[in-house]
Amino acid sequence: MGQRKGNGPTVRQAVEYDLVELVRLRALLFENLGGHFFSPASADDDWLDALAVVLKEQLTADAVRILVVDGGGDSDGDRGLAACGIATIEQRLPGPHLRNGRIGHVIGVVTDPSYRRRGHSRSIMRSLLDWFEEREVARVDLYASAEGEPLYRELGFTNHPDPALYWRP
Repeated sequence: MGQRKGNGPTVRQAVEYDLVELVRLRALLFENLGGHFFSPASADDDWLDALAVVLKEQLTADAVRILVVDGGGDSDGDRGLAACGIATIEQRLPGPHLRNGRIGHVIGVVTDPSYRRRGHSRSIMRSLLDWFEEREVARVDLYASAEGEPLYRELGFTNHPDPALYWRP
């Protein structure tokens, strides 16, 4: 899949050159989510280095899609990224509710505050949903922020029937 053009912003696959901006936007995502679970008071910035390493490894992985929208230029010519979205596909065991066992996960979609309300997240999500469909994903899961939930519902996402629980060792 190349660049997506049409009614919205141009969406393209991220490349290694985008890593610094991808890390910046991912950090912004957690700052905006707030709360102790997503941004614990005891956390330092070590996770950003680990994130950069994993993102670099995942840029070309078959089961990962990292999409971006470029920002506008400034006087120095440094455009940066306006938005990014990351998705993965996980192979689980098939079942009656999950015929082929393939589950998509939208790991995060974030737009720089100076570029919000311009359709970047919508364009990224449509491109990710196209990618999931091409790979015959049976279901796509995501966790929505209060701000993002209306967009996801408009795109067809509904409440998940299973309660979400987690455990940390």
